[in-house]
Amino acid sequence: MILKEDVEKVRAAADLYDIVSASVSLKPSGTGTFMGLCPFHDEKTGSFNVRPALGVWHCFGCGLGGDVFKYVEQQENIDFREAVELLADKYHIELHYEQSSSGKTEHSGSKRARLLEANEEAQRFFVSQIMTKEALAARKLLGGRTFSQADCERFGCGYAPQGWDNLVRHLASKGFTQQEMLDAGLARQGQRGIYDYFRGRVTWPIRDSTGRTLGFGARKLYDDDQIAAKYINTPDTQLYHKNQVLYGIDLAKAAIVKKRQVVIVEGYTDVMAMHLAGVDTAIATCGTAFGAEHAKIVRRLISDDSLGAVQLIGPQKVNGQALSSRVVFTFDGDAAGQKAALHAFGLDSAFLSQTFVAVAENNLDPCDLRIERGDEAVRSLILRAKPLYDFVIDAAINRFDTSYSTGQMGAVKAVAPLIAQIRDRSLFDLYTRKATRRIGVDLDIMRREVNATRRNLHVRDEDAYAPKRRFAVPQHEDKAVGPVERRAIERRDAAEQTYYKIDDAVFITEQQFMATMIQIPRAINPEWYGQLVPGHFTVPVFRTLFQAVTVAGGLPAADTTQGLWMHNLTKAAGPLLEPVINELAVMPLPLPTDERSKDDSSAGANGNGGQPTGNQNAQVTKAERQYASELLVKLLDVGLLRRIESAKRRMAQMPDGEEKIAQLGEITKMETSRKDLQSRVYGNALG
Repeated sequence: MILKEDVEKVRAAADLYDIVSASVSLKPSGTGTFMGLCPFHDEKTGSFNVRPALGVWHCFGCGLGGDVFKYVEQQENIDFREAVELLADKYHIELHYEQSSSGKTEHSGSKRARLLEANEEAQRFFVSQIMTKEALAARKLLGGRTFSQADCERFGCGYAPQGWDNLVRHLASKGFTQQEMLDAGLARQGQRGIYDYFRGRVTWPIRDSTGRTLGFGARKLYDDDQIAAKYINTPDTQLYHKNQVLYGIDLAKAAIVKKRQVVIVEGYTDVMAMHLAGVDTAIATCGTAFGAEHAKIVRRLISDDSLGAVQLIGPQKVNGQALSSRVVFTFDGDAAGQKAALHAFGLDSAFLSQTFVAVAENNLDPCDLRIERGDEAVRSLILRAKPLYDFVIDAAINRFDTSYSTGQMGAVKAVAPLIAQIRDRSLFDLYTRKATRRIGVDLDIMRREVNATRRNLHVRDEDAYAPKRRFAVPQHEDKAVGPVERRAIERRDAAEQTYYKIDDAVFITEQQFMATMIQIPRAINPEWYGQLVPGHFTVPVFRTLFQAVTVAGGLPAADTTQGLWMHNLTKAAGPLLEPVINELAVMPLPLPTDERSKDDSSAGANGNGGQPTGNQNAQVTKAERQYASELLVKLLDVGLLRRIESAKRRMAQMPDGEEKIAQLGEITKMETSRKDLQSRVYGNALG
């Protein structure tokens, strides 16, 4: 096991905003909160919330949530130890391990981390070979596509030497085992031992959005290559999954997020040509068609949730950009390109509504277009892209001479199956009318044909424009929150939680107190908190959570970081209460925006996410203290009221005498305590 103090070092250093935003486009959504599309289930409007300053995330759509380690576990499909090791590698923290009874450290290195290291070392090896005498054919191929040496260095182009085991021997000299080479997809098992998978080919590193090398693509150079395929890629490994990787995403991600545009090309040299021509949003799939998993990655980066619960579908204007938000495919105009365009129809309606197709004259791919006509022609290709539906439908109609009745009917028969596959009902009707006008037939003829085909294909009818969000996160303005707004937020918090279905004043008080205690525990008055007992909580889940806080040692000490506080509380609460804690941690509180929270939000936007690096709990505003005190007093007041009522019932059953007078004195003391608590809290508020 990793030493606990090292785990806490990693927790304190890990930047949750930075880690999540590597694969999710996060946008500010309230004080210190960011929101985006959940990377763990398919959704079209964001219900995925991140609170970097608290080191916690939660998705209201699928229910997953947790700390930075849990995010990495889910994202990378690894266990806790591997998540700690991966983050330790990222933040250059040395880990130490507990020793077994025999005195030996029971650790042989993180498998995933070792595979990443092997790929990085292979990339260094391939790059070191590109200038060798043997690599002349590789340099000629790249140079013939007008790529300079500097261009090749920028995109990491390398050369895998011919031979049997050049890379294998190099990796072995660096301490990598044969099994690690096989698991990384860099070698294969033969009858006489393992041998290089990539041999005699130009190579390109395939990286994730953070720049880690997951695998390689390689192009054939020699006629005697034993592998006939022109291009080969790393086989599926623990790191590399062809349906989930996009070449160039590390280079294009920032531009994609900024412009909400992405250009999808078909090859590595096309990506290079696009970027060198100034189209910095270009990426490519790696040896497979663009599919649903790729679409999820792209949609998370280009999503726009600026109107809250209103679903934004279709190309939208982007400030400072000539083009609207869009996904542009650069298919060939030939039969293969048509087939690829039709394949895209299987993607979801919201994605397709922003999808365009760009086809160059003479079916030139972007790389050849740049060679023949220059950078301006490449940029113009993207500017002239047509919506996907228009491209496919027009291509079908253009095959017929619609000046004849037979040609018109042929066009109707050809285009009907295409229109029928448009799942969104509003676009379905729109394109039915559009095709009708182009062909020149009656609308009834086209509708009859399209509807019959739609029934036969069993196309799922949907409305891409319908609001999908379950939870609307309020946008806090930079002003004080009044009583009406406060009650509205509190009631919304109660209505939107998933762990206890009730909405009343008692529940609201207990929920808001627990959320405040989790998010800003230093705002809680320790003296008053010490008077709380489980009986002060009516809602069972909050009573149990209060007991978990006691097990965790009570309110955190002054030197406890927020991340450690969340970890200790979650550990004490157990797996059943963990989702409740995660929801409470990202729940918006009815508090005004202040300078500290502004700093936290802007820090996240700048890349560090407001992640705590020390004692963030000590930074508590007057408004936060006041709100926490009001909630705590309400809980104590309810407890005193219960005790007073119980005492009054007992006193009513007593005979007149000293015992009854003593009971009356106790009741008077409790009523005085109630007034004293309220005057201290609300007196401070007025002062």
